[in-house]
Amino acid sequence: MSDPYIRFFEELTLEDVPSVGGKTASLGELARIGAGVLVPDGFAVTAGAYRRTLEAAGAWGPLRAALEGLDPGDVADLQRRGAAARRIVHDAGLPEEIAEGIRDGYRRLREEYGEDVRLAVRSSATAEDLPDVSFAGQHESYLNIGGEAALLEAVRRCFASLFTDRAIHYRFDRGFDHFSVSLSVAVMRMVRADLASSGVLFTLDTESGFRDVVFITGAYGLGENIVQGAVDPDEFLVHKPTFTIGSRAVLRHRLGGKAIQMVLGPVGENPPVRNEPTPDEARRRYCLTDAEVLTLTERALTIEEHYGRPMDIEWAKDGVDGQIYIVQARPETVASRTSVTSFETFHLGTHGAAMIEGRAVGERIASGTVRRVRRLADLRDFEAGDVLVAETTTPDWEPVLRKAAAVVTDRGGRTCHAAIVARELGIPAVVGTGTGTADIPDGARVTVSCAEGDTGAVYAGDVPFSVERTDLSGLTRPATKVMVNLADPSVAFSTSFLPVDGVGLARMEFVINQWIGAHPLALLHPERVQDADVRRRLAALTAGSPDGATFFVDRLAEGIGTIAAAFWPKPVVVRMSDFKTNEYAALLGGTDFEPREDNPMLGFRGAARYGHPAYEEGFALECRAIRRVRSEMGLANVIPMIPFVRRVSEADSVLERMKELGLERGVDGLQVYAMCEIPNNVIQIDAFAARFDGMSIGSNDLTQLTLGVDRDSAMVAFDYDERDPGVLELFALAIAGCRRAGIHSGFCGQAPSDYPEVAGFLVRQGIDAISLEPDSVLRTMRYLVTEEDSLEAAAAADVLTEPALVLPDVAV
Repeated sequence: MSDPYIRFFEELTLEDVPSVGGKTASLGELARIGAGVLVPDGFAVTAGAYRRTLEAAGAWGPLRAALEGLDPGDVADLQRRGAAARRIVHDAGLPEEIAEGIRDGYRRLREEYGEDVRLAVRSSATAEDLPDVSFAGQHESYLNIGGEAALLEAVRRCFASLFTDRAIHYRFDRGFDHFSVSLSVAVMRMVRADLASSGVLFTLDTESGFRDVVFITGAYGLGENIVQGAVDPDEFLVHKPTFTIGSRAVLRHRLGGKAIQMVLGPVGENPPVRNEPTPDEARRRYCLTDAEVLTLTERALTIEEHYGRPMDIEWAKDGVDGQIYIVQARPETVASRTSVTSFETFHLGTHGAAMIEGRAVGERIASGTVRRVRRLADLRDFEAGDVLVAETTTPDWEPVLRKAAAVVTDRGGRTCHAAIVARELGIPAVVGTGTGTADIPDGARVTVSCAEGDTGAVYAGDVPFSVERTDLSGLTRPATKVMVNLADPSVAFSTSFLPVDGVGLARMEFVINQWIGAHPLALLHPERVQDADVRRRLAALTAGSPDGATFFVDRLAEGIGTIAAAFWPKPVVVRMSDFKTNEYAALLGGTDFEPREDNPMLGFRGAARYGHPAYEEGFALECRAIRRVRSEMGLANVIPMIPFVRRVSEADSVLERMKELGLERGVDGLQVYAMCEIPNNVIQIDAFAARFDGMSIGSNDLTQLTLGVDRDSAMVAFDYDERDPGVLELFALAIAGCRRAGIHSGFCGQAPSDYPEVAGFLVRQGIDAISLEPDSVLRTMRYLVTEEDSLEAAAAADVLTEPALVLPDVAV
């Protein structure tokens, strides 16, 4: 087609941004990629057509006058002037040569797709979808368009939307001249996602900026509900490195509520789309199969490689032909800027129970006064530093959002409008709370925390918090490996930015408690649960899974897999469950499967449970989860570790049981570690070391059992000290025994996190790795560098005496 005002996607590349805008140029670029990337056909009404339209109508002068002297901070003035500008552009009409070109393009689409083809008419500004500014949601789009008259009207409305209030304010804030930006319109076949599903994906984690995952959201029907935050979508994560080497598995699933779905009405009906309730059966299952998630991942990686940067991609599945189409792709402009040379951590102080919880966006904390916004007029009372609480947000609210300390919404997922804007503005948002507007009083002081993992919370009052900022660019790493202790998979991606050598202790029981919440045997045998209410809760928990065992294995594997993926390919040592019987009993359904013990700390725990008839089925589920992580997910950096191994024969029986369950030491590179936390582990260190690939000293239990102090008792807390000479002697003997056996020696207890001098002692003993709590990693690393420098200087001077470890009351 030679028309200068109409260009089909196949003619376009990214070099055509000045002519057709970022969105449409990207569609043309995508159409050229091939490699399975499907793009619905369409054409652009060029920016030249927009300029020609205003020129032919003599609209430039009135348009400039309408915006002359605009104060974007005056909301009422902005609304008046924006409305006037939109009216001028819309009333300019369309010159006949442009209108005829649009009709010609429409005829070609009807020839290709049939006379009843439905169209999406989408704005594409020349300053939109750029690497540094997205302009996301600033201009209008129109769906389910059919007929020449409706198409021409939609194009005029798109042209006019260059002057929405939000777009005017956005350009002003970012220094764009209103009249240097033009608007093109993309006219494309509508993918029939109303009969299937659609969503948004990012080729990184949107919260932390972690780049080794593809994050996919989706819901039934058209994608506008996800973008607008009107629906809680399904979420999926896929790990890029293992995917590219052949492991085709979804790392993590999260089932969204998907309460409504947007569908098309008859052509010509007003409105052209409508929301209707999603059937209950559909809500209980994912909107994509795992195979479809992996297909999307493959296409996302192809697009990311083509563009050479992290991408924000909209997708839609056609319910007629079953194909998945890419309907938009733009550079991701917020999370991809996360610095890898600086580390910022927000720490929340003491607080009460949360008023409301939802999905966390932003990994930050802020306090402010609540302003509930139920209608547009409420925005006029909004003051800088307020916390905006609303059912959802829209692009029209952008000027006010820039003044907010935080945002809380009833609806929406991590890719909704509120979440996108909050990330761009650097403020915390808690989305999808369900009842935030009802439960949070207007005018109350609250603290919004998104620094505690995937779940964001709103607390009453001004909860104290601190911000720790560290420049990593000049950090010197010690020769001793420094690892991190981790329990919560939801903070794994952000924690991975710490300069550590892997995870020295991932606590499986914490994953079970936080991600599953039910006793494994209660899930496996709900018929043995006595309480009918507990059985109902178990059934609700496992809805959507074939059975309770599958639910347990899937959730546990996803939690462990998330940690392993965050640190890939560094080692991740996963301690098999080490609940005590009272802690197991506290899980849903647990009281029907656990004995009562007077001293659970010394009772039925650790390795003793694994082959015992009372828990062997639970251990089998744990091993299934580890096997799935290593084999199906391809995360072979996971090293299982056995806790509380009392006797050598017990070590043999556990290893034999693991072999029967498909986890044989030495097969497929599998290493197995053991905790060294019982005096007998040290006394017989040579025998234990011969059976494992590594030993990790657990100072908490080893101190307790060496000094005979119940570490849970406040009465004798004064006698509990990991720095006691006898305890330190056991540390030294264990390290020496590992060195004799040629196996890994690690330390994962609390002592080095609390006392840097203990870390120094371990270095002098020749420990291979020290695993620390995240908040003590950087401080302890600096201490270790000093210790290693001192050792090196002493060695050079041939002075190799053991320095004293000075304690408050004891000298070693």
